[in-house]
Amino acid sequence: MTKSLVLLAGAAIALAGSAAEARSYSNQIACSGYRDGQCVAWNRLTRKQAGEVKVGTVFGPNYSYYSDYSTLPQPLVTQYSLAPSARYVSTDGYVYVVDPQSYAVTRVITVPAH
Repeated sequence: MTKSLVLLAGAAIALAGSAAEARSYSNQIACSGYRDGQCVAWNRLTRKQAGEVKVGTVFGPNYSYYSDYSTLPQPLVTQYSLAPSARYVSTDGYVYVVDPQSYAVTRVITVPAH
């Protein structure tokens, strides 16, 4: 009986840990539904999902969280030769370079932790 109770407690802790991870959100919002080529639904991504954004992911023209070029860290701008003509999404640990024509991610830059 005690062994079963310990196993149940362990399972509950494991589930609580994964639930907490799933609720750890980034500051990144992504389109979750399109109608006639326009985004009609947005969802905040978990930190895990934000880390999985890759080249080819489309943010779309109406994405309201594009970062201004002037707000990007200057060392990153210099190191990666970032241009003011591109669009950028800056989030928890990543800068996504977005093509201004297709709105697709062309480059994912990992920002070093301070």
